[in-house]
Amino acid sequence: MFTGIVAALGRIEKIESLGEREGSDEAGVRLVIDAGALDLSDVVVGDSIAIQGACMTAVQVDGRRFAVDVSRESLSKTAGLDRPGEVNLEKALRLADRLGGHLVSGHVDGLGAVVAFDPVGESWRLVLRAPAALAKYLAYKGSITVNGVSLTVNRVTDVPDGAEFEINLIPHTIEVTTLRALKPGDAVNLEVDLIARYVERMLSQ
Repeated sequence: MFTGIVAALGRIEKIESLGEREGSDEAGVRLVIDAGALDLSDVVVGDSIAIQGACMTAVQVDGRRFAVDVSRESLSKTAGLDRPGEVNLEKALRLADRLGGHLVSGHVDGLGAVVAFDPVGESWRLVLRAPAALAKYLAYKGSITVNGVSLTVNRVTDVPDGAEFEINLIPHTIEVTTLRALKPGDAVNLEVDLIARYVERMLSQ
């Protein structure tokens, strides 16, 4: 479990194919990641780390760097794990930690798309489109995780094949996450609120 409060910006430095057969397009990849300011002193092989909101298992830890293996299935269901570049990082939640965001599982529910990203005063207005399968979980003042960042929904508008929702990003969030690099048309990893999923299940019985 995670909180959606990004602990550090890391960088995917290397992507290695895990395919045994040369030219295989079904194999996953190993990502080698520079953890930046993330403290890895208490991270061991087998620990979970959220990368762009996707929970991954450390298979190597060496100084400031760690490696994770990403299956082809995970690559097909996420954005930002298939190329070098900056990534949001968060270590798994400990039971004694302060819950600054909301409960996040690190299981990406689907991909959204950036519709608009504009400055408004000192903040930024981010408009995203969610697919129909996730639209029903979005609510005014509800929680959503975007690329591993816990955020609050300020407005929801139903549209054909989904919903558009707005988020206000304060300067601090822009400064310490990869969200600052978003532009219209970009894909983002979305995870809906765990509580919303359980409520749906209970009401459907």
